[in-house]
Amino acid sequence: MDTRHLVDPEILPVIEALPFREFTRETLPQARAESAANFKLIGEPALTPARMAARRADGSEIELFLYDPAPGAGGRAALYHIHGGGMILGSARDMGFGPSGMAAALGIPVISVEYRLAPETAFPGPQEDCLAGLAWLAEHAAEIGIDPGRIAVIGESAGGGLAAATALMARDGGGPNLAAQVLVYPMLDHRTGGDACRWNNRATGEFVWTRSANRFGWEALRGDYAADDARKGWFSPALADDLSGLPPTLMLTGSLDLFFDEDLDYARRLVDAGVPVELHSYPGAIHGFNIVAEAAVSQAFTRDMLGGIARLLKLQLA
Repeated sequence: MDTRHLVDPEILPVIEALPFREFTRETLPQARAESAANFKLIGEPALTPARMAARRADGSEIELFLYDPAPGAGGRAALYHIHGGGMILGSARDMGFGPSGMAAALGIPVISVEYRLAPETAFPGPQEDCLAGLAWLAEHAAEIGIDPGRIAVIGESAGGGLAAATALMARDGGGPNLAAQVLVYPMLDHRTGGDACRWNNRATGEFVWTRSANRFGWEALRGDYAADDARKGWFSPALADDLSGLPPTLMLTGSLDLFFDEDLDYARRLVDAGVPVELHSYPGAIHGFNIVAEAAVSQAFTRDMLGGIARLLKLQLA
């Protein structure tokens, strides 16, 4: 089904900026290089990050990038940010524009984690990196001037899926406690786009992140994991049997995004589990639509996201 006529005209440039590509293990290095170059074109981050480091169980280092609009201040809320990229692309180092912009707009620290990518590191490696970074942040909150009771996890696309997984792992493992989870068009269900897909919505997933791309990303992350044990929701949050006890949730997605149906279903299940949910869906919006910042739909998204975060973390916006 040709859905171009359904796309908001103001965000059509996203299709040219992020064209469809067929991912293979052979073409992945080139795709990563192109992705890094594209993000550099966006511009310099609003804030220069300070580099921090958490540790894995084996002692190896996990880079963290701290964007702090008011170094030395104390008792603040914070965002723990997980970047997108389909589980296979992207870098916290290269993708600082988003978290630095949020830090500047909200006036709070934002910490972005450099998790390992698939297929070089399959499940549960990326998820364990994200949880270890969150644990480091909670442990060092006082040093950074953060109230450990006001930390929210946020991520977009694959980062949204990893944020949801991190929240599940933190709940199941007894912490760190999260004040909120902010899921931006999150990648939650490994079945979407494959033979076991529950949706097959004809109007979603034609552009940017397609069904074939989704299959490749999830297969790369899955490795040899069978997704049949108690960790299955950590791998693919849509598989979690129980969503109770998760933090209040803000979710934002696009009506033409491949993840539209899985996102709405996850929001519905959160509500059914007793979790407070604020949900926004944007008409004519494809995956990554908000990179066209001047579009009216993107401005609405930014307003809703920042306002929702402010409410969840009890911030006063100017």
